[in-house]
Amino acid sequence: MFKLLETFKVVYETRSFSKAAELLFVSQPTVSTHIRQLEQEIGCSLFTRNGRTNIQVTPAADTLYQASLTIVENWQQVQEILQKKQLEQARLTLGVSHTFAVYLLPELLIFLYHQFPNTHFQVKQLNSWEVLQAMEHHEIDLGVIEKPLASHTVQRTPLLVDQLVLVNTSMGPWLVRETSSGVYYYTKRYFEEQNIQEPSVTIENNEIILALLKKGFGRSIVSQRAAGHLAYRPLGPNYQRWFYLLHPNIQEEHSSAPYVQAILKWKKQDQRCILEEPTTPIHEKTSDD
Repeated sequence: MFKLLETFKVVYETRSFSKAAELLFVSQPTVSTHIRQLEQEIGCSLFTRNGRTNIQVTPAADTLYQASLTIVENWQQVQEILQKKQLEQARLTLGVSHTFAVYLLPELLIFLYHQFPNTHFQVKQLNSWEVLQAMEHHEIDLGVIEKPLASHTVQRTPLLVDQLVLVNTSMGPWLVRETSSGVYYYTKRYFEEQNIQEPSVTIENNEIILALLKKGFGRSIVSQRAAGHLAYRPLGPNYQRWFYLLHPNIQEEHSSAPYVQAILKWKKQDQRCILEEPTTPIHEKTSDD
């Protein structure tokens, strides 16, 4: 009932099912279902549609809204008290893929530590497939992956955009990640597009690849964040990927729910949600330079 009232309150205030869905981090059909269930529960209509997007409130909705303000506020206070007691001895295990672990996790972990000072955090660095497997087997509480893997038991939410670039040194083979990693999919696609059939070395660690590139050995597709001062060639929007947050169904009660909301809050505060190309990118040298 409280979930239905919370949804009703946001729809009433925004006068929009789609806007309410965005603010509540749920789908629009879920909002419609909540309102329909609430109308069935109280036995009267709350909203009338005027066209495809505009809605009007009924007198019953006005009355319910005034009552819901106190009900929802009191319920939220009860939830906060219970959550604080639970978090006094809380533990959270994060499974994160390689690039996110090195270049974004430190900032996120600091943010979470300040938000939940009584939580014991544990971090596991895995590739994307291993993160999904760990989530499905309940070995971790939350995960971050670098490719859109699907699962019936885990919810996936887009978090941040990551631009991939090509680092090409003067000598050596292609340096590629293992097939279950996030960047391998894009490397394979690049090979097919460019009809590349050259020798390659498989390395299951980003830092080793970067160390070799810094020594002028090999070529590889890596995150722009990881490329740093290395000479690279931007690969454009077709080689932008998302970092995804893996978590239990947001509609269900689970102990990681406060952390999911905190991470989504961090996402909104982070200006890198939309990654921009640098104004003066470092381009790799070619024979024409």
